[in-house]
Amino acid sequence: MAAEPTAQQLTAQHRPTLDRALEVIRTRAYWSPHPEHPKAYGENGSLDLAAGKAAFDALLGTRLDLGQPGTDDWVGGETSPYGVELGVSYPHADLDVLLPAMRAGMRAWRDAGAETRAMVCLEILKRISDRTLEFAHAVMHTSGQAFMMAFQAGGPHAQDRGLEAVAYAYAEQVRTPDTAEWTKPQGKRDPLALTKRFTPVPRGIGLVVGCNTFPTWNGYPGLFASLATGNAVLVKPHPRAVLPLALTVQVARQVLAEAGFDPNLVALAAERPGEGIAKALATRPEIRIVDYTGSTEFGDWLEANARQAQVYTEKAGVNTVVVESVGDYKGMLANLAFSLSLYSGQMCTTPQNLLIPRDGITTDQGPKSFDEVVADLAQAVDGLLGDDTRAAGLLGALVNPGVKDRLEAAGGLGEVALASRAITHPEFPDAVVRTPVIVKLDGAKPDAEAAYMNECFGPVSFAVAVDSATDAAELLRRTVREKGAMTVGAYTTSPEFEEQVREVCLEEAAQLSLNLTGGVYVNQTAAFSDFHGSGGNPAANAALTDAAFVANRFRVVEVRQEA
Repeated sequence: MAAEPTAQQLTAQHRPTLDRALEVIRTRAYWSPHPEHPKAYGENGSLDLAAGKAAFDALLGTRLDLGQPGTDDWVGGETSPYGVELGVSYPHADLDVLLPAMRAGMRAWRDAGAETRAMVCLEILKRISDRTLEFAHAVMHTSGQAFMMAFQAGGPHAQDRGLEAVAYAYAEQVRTPDTAEWTKPQGKRDPLALTKRFTPVPRGIGLVVGCNTFPTWNGYPGLFASLATGNAVLVKPHPRAVLPLALTVQVARQVLAEAGFDPNLVALAAERPGEGIAKALATRPEIRIVDYTGSTEFGDWLEANARQAQVYTEKAGVNTVVVESVGDYKGMLANLAFSLSLYSGQMCTTPQNLLIPRDGITTDQGPKSFDEVVADLAQAVDGLLGDDTRAAGLLGALVNPGVKDRLEAAGGLGEVALASRAITHPEFPDAVVRTPVIVKLDGAKPDAEAAYMNECFGPVSFAVAVDSATDAAELLRRTVREKGAMTVGAYTTSPEFEEQVREVCLEEAAQLSLNLTGGVYVNQTAAFSDFHGSGGNPAANAALTDAAFVANRFRVVEVRQEA
């Protein structure tokens, strides 16, 4: 049996990783300690891929006993968007028992200090990374992502975001020294001398309210930011996506116990079907931090009602791409086609509105009318998804029936430039797989505004005809100001218009991508370099990840005495 790791051993193993993370959040350069290809995990290539699938299969139909106090029932009921019944059951908690048990371990966790907490968090991430192939299947069969996306976004990219949060948390905690000797001259009298000690003190218990589409990618920043700053963390997964976060909690509890801390510092709050415990949890006095990803409606409710807690929300926005002129028309079409198709548009960063002057645009292939641009984009999407097997690997499955309903209703909102079609998944015939729909709208008509000024989550895009590029910039401004945006894209060969769009995004605090025509897409962000959201418009009140995301999860308490 392996010896339990000491704090010194964890530091020797993980301090170089933390130091590198601290460096790259300063330089914003590319770096990832977690490989992006499945065959990098283990030593046996495809055999390890099979082992990951086997580990996932072994979970099906089992009871995931986490050893938590206060378990009063066993709950479950997840069904994969690919049609697989998971059959995993999870502990249901009596919160009046579990929450006091979580608080009991916080003193020792606080006193351990920022570095030890960071090292334990990095060990948790290392153990999760070792099981990435297993986690990939768990993410795939709860979110509907295709395997490669579930592997990358749910595995290494999520782990990168968790490590990024730990790095920011550590940096903010050590900004203030542990001790200081304070001496104030008093002229001819003896100087005043004090010894001062400064301790980062956690707020309390953090609540992570998980989402269905990206349970680990969106869950890890809040989880690790709170844990690294000394808080206990209660994870409340989305009822359709419990397994990836339950496995995360399992790993965290194992590492905490082995490192000599109370495993109840991290716990799971699974719920019965229809129980809806998030509201009751978020307003309990023990909950002092809330991290939430999901609908604007519930995010707004949390911000208004969880008054005892520091609330971090990522809600919904209306992401917009402005097409004014293009220097690489073919590259633009390919880039946008991929962006609209990836994971069936079920990303909070997927473009929805494409604003195009009704008189057309200039391109390297000559002038293109509004109708030509839309038709060419439709053709590019069609070409990308023409082969059903390739399409299934890019689209994944629709995560829930609501997405399918919105997709089917979108065709009635305007002229359909690209109709959605059903695809039969080669491995999972029960999966609901649909290609995107593109609908043309006249931006000057009030009935069209009701469509494009609201989020239509899923594989739905609106090509909106506007009177001019200036009108496009102003509509972009109004959209971000009123509805928010996680991402903005723009295509232009005009320095003047580029500056106009840049200024809109700076004033409205929206993250902007300009003239993307290669292998980087508007709906993808890189940990340690890109900020996900800004916290400055209605789509989100926080950014993943920056200093503001971690700094208010703890306070610094001073004890001073005469030297």
